[in-house]
Amino acid sequence: METSVLKFGGTSVGDFDKIKEIANELKSRVSRGEKLIVVVSAMGGTTDELLLNANSLSSTPKEDHVALLLTTGEQQTISYLSIILDDLGIRTKAMTGYQAGIKTFGGHMKSRIADIDQKHLEAALDNHDVVVIAGFQGINDEMEITTLGRGGSDTTAVAIAARCNMPCEIYTDVDGVYATDPRVYEEAGRIYEITYDEMMEMSALGAGVLETRCIEIAKNHSIPLYLGRTLSDEKGTWIMEDTQVLERKAVTGVALDSDIIHVTLYEPERESTLIFDLFEKFEAHDINIDMISQVVNSEGFQLSFTVKGNESYRLDEIFEAVERLHPEMVMDVRKNHSKVSIIGSGMRDMTGVASRAFMALQQAGIPFYQTTTSEISISYVVDGEKDRQAVEVLAKKFNL
Repeated sequence: METSVLKFGGTSVGDFDKIKEIANELKSRVSRGEKLIVVVSAMGGTTDELLLNANSLSSTPKEDHVALLLTTGEQQTISYLSIILDDLGIRTKAMTGYQAGIKTFGGHMKSRIADIDQKHLEAALDNHDVVVIAGFQGINDEMEITTLGRGGSDTTAVAIAARCNMPCEIYTDVDGVYATDPRVYEEAGRIYEITYDEMMEMSALGAGVLETRCIEIAKNHSIPLYLGRTLSDEKGTWIMEDTQVLERKAVTGVALDSDIIHVTLYEPERESTLIFDLFEKFEAHDINIDMISQVVNSEGFQLSFTVKGNESYRLDEIFEAVERLHPEMVMDVRKNHSKVSIIGSGMRDMTGVASRAFMALQQAGIPFYQTTTSEISISYVVDGEKDRQAVEVLAKKFNL
């Protein structure tokens, strides 16, 4: 009997009518001989409302209490969907993350999956046609309920698929993966097949369709991953092994991260401890920096990097402390910047991609202040007011 893991996001289960439509679709698949594990998110807006409630009661609520509260959103959804499926005559079992054997580690609000005890899932599938599981949650070694952070329900679904060796289908409010955000470039084409590496790179570089860690799990366990619009006949996107993609292009997509701070530090003392002091404080404040480059010459050294814009308030404190230690340091902090990236596994084998991108930006009059590359991507820091233009220029240049 065919078995699959399906995941439905918050907009897909946003009201009772939508949940009923999903239940009817699940009934149709069961009638065709399938058994299904269905992972669901909280109904759209529920998690934000629960957070507001917690913050209205306390300015500093404890994370374990907040995590316990937030997981009730997904538990509502599994209950509603299971009630409807029961009325449709479908043998259904609803399970929280704890009941599904999802074991976690790390902080209460951004934990990671350590393991999944699949015997709970196998036992449920033996006696039911549909097992409905609350995404976004698990339980740690101290028997405390934790959440998996942003994109946690996607991660739940893919991790279950990996543990049970099943394909995974993720349904949301988009038709699939596009070469770039259609809200930025309306003519962007849909991608029907994309490699794990390309999808991970696009996600890490700003595309918000899927979280990087769920794609990483799929890649590590060779789980076919499908992304499509809920209850739509439109063909979505398969995310798969590099060798399975039929047509490989030099550039598959363009990603935009429009909330970037670009920092350049100048230090005349070559043997300075500036870098050590700076990175020590970044680690202490749990700040992740990106696009790091360093130039050392007879006049000292220059360090450039980017950081997410929402870290601005913590950066100011760190820079003040570092300036006290290194008064000769010169700092240039530019907050209205964006990162535009081109991604494509074809870059491994095709030459001239970087030069074509450089020339396209220069001819369009779009200056860039820093460039970094990986095996399958090239990223540029550009002025924030020119980021949408940069996306369009690159998308047209590579026929996306």
